[in-house]
Amino acid sequence: MISLKPLDMDNLLTSVALTGHCVIVQEAVRSGGLASELSARLSEAAFHALRAPIRRVTAPDIIVPYARLEQSYLPQVSDIIQAVRQTREAGR
Repeated sequence: MISLKPLDMDNLLTSVALTGHCVIVQEAVRSGGLASELSARLSEAAFHALRAPIRRVTAPDIIVPYARLEQSYLPQVSDIIQAVRQTREAGR
């Protein structure tokens, strides 16, 4: 994605059309964030192209913890890999 404002929906829609899958990762909490907005827009515009549900990998809906605990709060590479695998399996 090139920028968030203006949002490059054409690139996102092209990617979903080519792959049939979408995993969105953000460091912010799950509710009310950019991942939620992107998921909604992609669901509205490319629902027919999706072969599996859109997955969001986000921080949990809790208050951001003390700085030393931040890494345990943020989405990890293993979380992203798991979401991609689940999305691929669901689309088969």
